[in-house]
Amino acid sequence: MGTITATATEQYDMQVVKQFTVMTIVWGIVGMAVGVLAASQLAFPALNLDLPWLTFGRIRPLHTNAVIFAFGGCALFATSYYCVQKTCQARLFSDALSKFTFWGWQLIIVLAALTLPLGWTSGKEYAELEWPIDILITLVWVAYLINFVGTLARRKEKHIYVANWFYLGMILAIAMLHVFNSLAIPVSLTKSYSAYAGVQDAMVQWWYGHNAVGFFLTAGFLGMMYYYVPKQAGKPVYSYRLSVVHFWSLVFLYIWAGPHHLLYTALPDWAQTLGMTFSIILLLPSWGGMINGIMTLSGAWEKLRTDPIIRFLVASLSFYGMSTFEGPLMSIKTVNALSHYTDWTVGHVHSGALGWVALISFGAIYHMLPKLWNREAMYSTKLINTHFWLAMIGIVLYIVAMWISGITQGLMWRAFDNYGNLTYSFAETVSAMHPYYVIRALGGLLFLAGIIIMAYNCWMTVKVGVKADERIAEPATARA
Repeated sequence: MGTITATATEQYDMQVVKQFTVMTIVWGIVGMAVGVLAASQLAFPALNLDLPWLTFGRIRPLHTNAVIFAFGGCALFATSYYCVQKTCQARLFSDALSKFTFWGWQLIIVLAALTLPLGWTSGKEYAELEWPIDILITLVWVAYLINFVGTLARRKEKHIYVANWFYLGMILAIAMLHVFNSLAIPVSLTKSYSAYAGVQDAMVQWWYGHNAVGFFLTAGFLGMMYYYVPKQAGKPVYSYRLSVVHFWSLVFLYIWAGPHHLLYTALPDWAQTLGMTFSIILLLPSWGGMINGIMTLSGAWEKLRTDPIIRFLVASLSFYGMSTFEGPLMSIKTVNALSHYTDWTVGHVHSGALGWVALISFGAIYHMLPKLWNREAMYSTKLINTHFWLAMIGIVLYIVAMWISGITQGLMWRAFDNYGNLTYSFAETVSAMHPYYVIRALGGLLFLAGIIIMAYNCWMTVKVGVKADERIAEPATARA
């Protein structure tokens, strides 16, 4: 067994996977802690302590960047580097590029954590970082692309598994989106202005903004789903043909959906209708992928009762299905007239971010971490179960509170009396939201508690877990 482990170590570069896995957990705690603070400030504004760098307007972009690009980004790097090596039976293309992507990505995250609270921002949603950091992001991302494609090119397995298609589609799309949306005219080291203006700037921003969700937070994590769900279930993916149809239909349709963020604005009506139409059609490939993932458990449903890691993965797919139904629904113009600019949108975003992205990342890490450190299993199954239920209760409290809050906001904003005057002042609508904001903060706190428990479980697995090559009292015939 020791000889086999040594050979595997030489064959694959798992050091960079370990590094990204650890930082996924670290940045997850940081990003979600900042999110809890931001949510608490909306309920209790005095929590900004009258410090400019702790105001909601500054820590909110810090929270979104930390959760999406620090936590989510590290999870994508870790799982894609792991998956591409295993499915290609080849070591990563370049150890130097692997190191560069890790340390470069961590530098970007640290720079974001320093500049955003200082108010150095472009003001563009999910693209707030200023131009020098944008250039560094491009360099790291190009290194990531070369390393990933180079690994595919040197593969020993002729077939390219579908998970790698999703990862590669994500890498290519994000490269294009980031470069074009970040085009800017620098006026100083810390300030630049967008190369676009007016409605064109808004269109390019939401072409980027929605597809940061569509490719970074959907296509990349679907790659994760297509590798880790079959591996944890011990069964092949339900329908490989469906997975290929899922890939091509998703990457074709998603890129057109951005205009649904700009309904009832100065954007031409044909572009608004185009965004709405493609958003509605997206329901089909999205649910096809969800069904494909869940049906992979056919004949292994009993594992849901005994395997908490499978529970994380299946719950994430359920939230994926719910979010990809809710998104097309909210893109319909008549629904959008009620939902947009309300907390309903916040609930929708977090059902995807916490329910889909975070849960599948947790499941993937729980599957991968013992193998990375050559351990029999995770330190405590009971702690995995505790994490699961804390996360589930936290998500439900969060999104239900935001759904109720959002619909209440929309109805109050459009209520008129018999004389055509607004029934409620804006201050009254803000006051009505307070109990829901308290519940939202509580849900976020429970979710944060869950990832802290996960961090402890992972630490103990690495520190005191039984090594896989130290099994006791196993006859040689059984090992054979």
